[in-house]
Amino acid sequence: MNIRGSICALATPFGAGGALDLAAFGRLLDYQIEGGTQALVVAGSTGEAHMLEHDEFGRLLAFAVKHVAGRVPVIAGTGEAGTAKTVAATRHARELGADAALVVAPYYVRPTQEGMRRHFLEVAEQGGLPVLLYNVPGRTACDIDPATVAQLREHPAIIGIKEARGDAERIHALAELVRPDFVYLSGDDATAGEAMLAGAAGTISVVANLVPKAFRALCDAATGGDQAATARCRMALDPLLLALECAPNPIAVKAGLPELGLGSAMPRLPLVELEEGPARARLRTELATLASLANAA
Repeated sequence: MNIRGSICALATPFGAGGALDLAAFGRLLDYQIEGGTQALVVAGSTGEAHMLEHDEFGRLLAFAVKHVAGRVPVIAGTGEAGTAKTVAATRHARELGADAALVVAPYYVRPTQEGMRRHFLEVAEQGGLPVLLYNVPGRTACDIDPATVAQLREHPAIIGIKEARGDAERIHALAELVRPDFVYLSGDDATAGEAMLAGAAGTISVVANLVPKAFRALCDAATGGDQAATARCRMALDPLLLALECAPNPIAVKAGLPELGLGSAMPRLPLVELEEGPARARLRTELATLASLANAA
């Protein structure tokens, strides 16, 4: 399975009363594919997975699989704090037609490295889908050590890792684990260029929700080893990336959706919509600037 390049961690649009807005979601899917996005993550952390009811997860993923119709891989976020729940969610995603599962490290419970090793092996053995590990210590309170990753990559169903730690030491430790049957994907937009130049095969991105063409250009430059082009792409994206730091993900990125006709800015509680003010105005300005640059190119 060719999961690499520019991959979008999709936001989940909600409509009136907080219901799923599948019409807006369809527009977002088309916007991504037309913009060159090479794979899509449904119901990840950016997609507010833990605010979705079981049937909503099923409806969202089934809609994505049908709408995308094989044009790019569809990856389902299936990670839960418990192993049995994660296996069940992964099996459900397989039944709905997902191509792979993105499985976050068990959050809140703070397992040991051995606990995480056994957790991911159980999901790989029993879940029925290729597994991408997902390490994001800032959200989970646990960190998958590169030595544990090295053990897990020996399982044929574990095909890669999304690593959201963007420090240089971790980037290079993960780059050393790359091989033809195991990919390293950056999970941090701010250091994505550096990670891909070091050997990451692509990036699972938040900002790509808003600017898929610009992010695809960054990924092409960096995975192609073009440092100068990577720097230019990164310089163009930096103001928007800084604007998105005004609130925890996905609050800020969802505030950009209505500017593009891609749905409401409203997340689900306990997240709240980014209020009108300087931060939202700055986000609006940076989106307009990138759109102007794209039109002039």
